[in-house]
Amino acid sequence: MSRLTRRQFVAQTLASAAAPLIVPASVFGAEERAAPSQRITVGFIGTGKMAKDYHLPSLLGMGDVQALAVCEVDTTRRRFAKKLVEDRYGQDRAYKGCAEYADFREMLARKDIDAVCIATPDHWHAIPAIEACKAGKDVYCEKPLTLTIREAKLCIDAVRKFQRVFQTGSQQRSNVFGPFREAVEFIRSGRLGKVRTVTVGVGGPSKACDLPEEPVEPGLEWDLWLGQAPKRPYHSALSPRGMHNHFPAWRSYREYSGGGHTDMGAHHYDIAQWALDMDRSGPVEIIPPADPSTGTGVRYVYANGVEMTHGGPGGCTFVGTEGRLSIDRGRLESEPERIVKEPLRPDEVHLLKSPGHHRHWIDCIRTRKDPIADVEAGARTVTIVHLGNLAYWHGRRLRWDPQKWEFPGDPEANGWLDRARRDPWQLPRV
Repeated sequence: MSRLTRRQFVAQTLASAAAPLIVPASVFGAEERAAPSQRITVGFIGTGKMAKDYHLPSLLGMGDVQALAVCEVDTTRRRFAKKLVEDRYGQDRAYKGCAEYADFREMLARKDIDAVCIATPDHWHAIPAIEACKAGKDVYCEKPLTLTIREAKLCIDAVRKFQRVFQTGSQQRSNVFGPFREAVEFIRSGRLGKVRTVTVGVGGPSKACDLPEEPVEPGLEWDLWLGQAPKRPYHSALSPRGMHNHFPAWRSYREYSGGGHTDMGAHHYDIAQWALDMDRSGPVEIIPPADPSTGTGVRYVYANGVEMTHGGPGGCTFVGTEGRLSIDRGRLESEPERIVKEPLRPDEVHLLKSPGHHRHWIDCIRTRKDPIADVEAGARTVTIVHLGNLAYWHGRRLRWDPQKWEFPGDPEANGWLDRARRDPWQLPRV
């Protein structure tokens, strides 16, 4: 088998959610091993499909990274990940084995772990991420970053207070799946003139969980899987037992996620935010469609007059005074064509070129610089989707102050910034 670049490997393994994972041996042996004292030590929290297909292969293939532990509430998935790690390091005589945990708090208590990679369901992102920061760990956390707006703001606060390096799993910023960086460079260089409108074509919001009860098989910490979410009987659609090669359906239910809107929306709204240079801000007004039950058509208005709409072709379409640009996975086009066909000039905007989303995170851990998808970029993006979902669910117009992180003069809406939580899983203090 020919040797793959990391970008080729990521594209191959993530191109289809249904495709079986085939990890080439060349990936795990892609880099020479650094001296043990020069390795960044990593623990994995959540070892389901994303970790199995993407995070573990990517990080285990780096010679300056050492995986020390895995944490997972499902015994089969946890032991699969443990074996994957130990098989990778089997030739290293100094390797002492991979520890396994069901409770992330036990892993975070270890002083010998530098960083953690979090790939749990959405409702289990914020608490481990914040606690990891408090424990002095750097963090890679999957998108969408949080389940609520309050969680998003607390993640920023924790990273800033404890001076952590935090990478959100918005891999499109590292040009996974297509030339997203180039599209953003064209727009921020002014090739569209003044941007007037943006459309983001992704799925709709989630709904209340209505799944029936199924018997729980031994080997799953079901109450721990639920965490802050309301107590309910087990159903395999939420946490399929053992190894599986599909994305579980917890994304469809409000108790655990924001639906397709937060899932792919966390990718494509992120590109829209990046292109609009709004990584530290957001819209000021959110307007639901006439019929919110359709789950499409919510509009976001920015202070500068740009209007962004949920709906339309897949990916992002930007319309400005001088043309139109559309970007999606595997597609970049414009009218007129010269907007994307003419190479960037030296005097135009040139953004950071990521060497790969995980590689960039590890490099930033060493330099202590902010990565390309830092915590605030992830928090601002997920907040946009949460704002849209609130408009759909409650069927009303919302005014938003992106600097104060509140709905000004609106006590009812401010009550939606977070949710009731099941003890003991209240949000940590920062």
